Amino acid sequence: MTENTEHHEQSATPDEQPPARHRRDKGVQRRRVLIGGSTAAVVGGLTIAGLASAAPETSSAESASGTADASGTTTTSAVCTLNAEVTEGPYSLEGALVREDVREDKEGVEVRYTFTVVDQSADCAPLADALVEIWHCDALGEYSGFVGRNGHEEEDNGTFLRGGQLTDADGQVSITSIWPGHYVSRAVHVHMRVHTDVTLTDDSYTGGEIVHTGQLFFDPDINEEIQATAPYSDNTTRETALDDDTIYDGGGASSGLLTLTALGSAVSDGYTATLTVGVTTD
Repeated sequence: MTENTEHHEQSATPDEQPPARHRRDKGVQRRRVLIGGSTAAVVGGLTIAGLASAAPETSSAESASGTADASGTTTTSAVCTLNAEVTEGPYSLEGALVREDVREDKEGVEVRYTFTVVDQSADCAPLADALVEIWHCDALGEYSGFVGRNGHEEEDNGTFLRGGQLTDADGQVSITSIWPGHYVSRAVHVHMRVHTDVTLTDDSYTGGEIVHTGQLFFDPDINEEIQATAPYSDNTTRETALDDDTIYDGGGASSGLLTLTALGSAVSDGYTATLTVGVTTD
């Protein structure tokens, strides 16, 4: 079950830097994330891309030893771990649209997400029929349903850059969106929830249980290039660096830092972003 966090993100004017918020309760057990990449690892009988890029900050109980075969595949006897639970923030809405492309008419650098959800409570078996939901701000730092909180006026239909998809039999789901913009007090990020046992409607869902609430982060060097291009450069509110973010704790992959692959030679061509998320359905 997802822990209920009462922290909230606050908006502020560009000249006001609000105090640190959303710091994770140090008494809450951290959960770890596995990030997808080009290296394959066999975990509990399941092949998971990118285990080699998982965070180095693991305890002896979390760490894994392995050997590489001639193909470069690393085999390990470790089981997958859970990724960090963090606040969902104040910009969540119920009843997300179930769809593969959440962009609508929003302009920005394309990001093609591929998430793989595995269930630690079932020996890291792929979790099928789980709804992976994401939401984030547009290039001007505005969230649908809350437009104006970052100081910009634009049309607000309450649905842009929100939505999700059900995982397939391999626990995988693909969602297309844009690179998020920024708003005062937070580094660039994406929100994520994983639901189980939902009932699909014509274009949304009802019921279910949230088994993961987290946030995803981006390489700061690539982000700097993107934020300097249009339409992101029209957002003149002050940006918070990743290292200064009040949610991201510097843990790299274990803290939700995505693995990115360029789709072309220029940042404007877009990126793929991969992440393997370990949850527990117990």
